[in-house]
Amino acid sequence: MNDKGSKVEAYIESQSVWRTEIQALRNILLSCDVEEDFKWKHPCYTDKGKNLVIIQDFKEYCALLFPKGVLMRDPDNLLVPLSENAQADKQIRFSNMVEIESRKDAIAACVAEAVRVERSGEKVSYKKTEDFEVAPEFQEVLDRDESLREAFFSLTPGRQRAYLLHFSGAKQSATRTSRVENCIPRILDGLGLNDR
Repeated sequence: MNDKGSKVEAYIESQSVWRTEIQALRNILLSCDVEEDFKWKHPCYTDKGKNLVIIQDFKEYCALLFPKGVLMRDPDNLLVPLSENAQADKQIRFSNMVEIESRKDAIAACVAEAVRVERSGEKVSYKKTEDFEVAPEFQEVLDRDESLREAFFSLTPGRQRAYLLHFSGAKQSATRTSRVENCIPRILDGLGLNDR
């Protein structure tokens, strides 16, 4: 067994809730003529080095994540977006072995579709940062504070989007204002919303 396979084995052994399900998913994926890797602390399956599907574990379910899921044909309607703001990734979620066993063929078909998408060269069309809503409370602060404006636009586009989604995700103005005020020091320090 190679080093990557050993890491996958260790990952599976570390699972207290989804061990059996993850092993079953691994077996299905290995039967799909893809390469096994270990990235981002999870088993990852690739085609010629390109990421196709990642096994994930969560409290309520385990999942197969398809990084280009939005481009995939899904005749069985198995793929679900990670969140309302997800632009590319989609998952197939499982809460028990029966779901995995009953969907073996559909899982294999999704992997084949992921290979097709990757080999076709199709690219996900991501929204640009400027296409995201700017909460009025944040825009007001940006308009009056040049150092904050410079710091914010110096952040990577992904960090900018995370803040914009965080601020505009609140329904009440008071909550948006509070979120903006709490994040100003992080922005000035060049940190993203989730950076440590």
